[in-house]
Amino acid sequence: MASNGVDLAQKKCVACEGGAVPMTAMEAEAMLTHVSGWSVVGDAKKLVKEFKFKNFLEAMAFANKITPVAEAEGHHPDLGIGWGKVRAELSTHAIGGLSENDFILAAKLDKIA
Repeated sequence: MASNGVDLAQKKCVACEGGAVPMTAMEAEAMLTHVSGWSVVGDAKKLVKEFKFKNFLEAMAFANKITPVAEAEGHHPDLGIGWGKVRAELSTHAIGGLSENDFILAAKLDKIA
C-alpha cells in the first residue's frame, strides 16, 4: 500500500495473481486520499469516477488518451462514454476486488484528464 506523499501516478501496475487478496473496504477508503474525486463502490470491489467535459468530442478525446496508458500498465478500466462525460470503473478482475493497481491507474487517469 502506498504511504502518504507517494505519487501513485509514478508507480507501475504489477500483475496480480488469482490467489491475491483484494483490499478491504477500510484499506480502499484509506487509499482514496491519494486520488481526487474517486469513490469506492460495490462492497469495495470497484473504484469509480465520472470525468466531465464540454462536449462529446472532448469526452472521446479523453477516452482515446486512456488507451495507451491502460495498455502500458496492462490494467484496463471499464469506460462509459456519453455527451460531456466519461465514467471510469476500475477493479482487479483476477482477484475480484481492488488492488493498488486500481489506484495507480486512477492517479494516471487524473493526470491526463
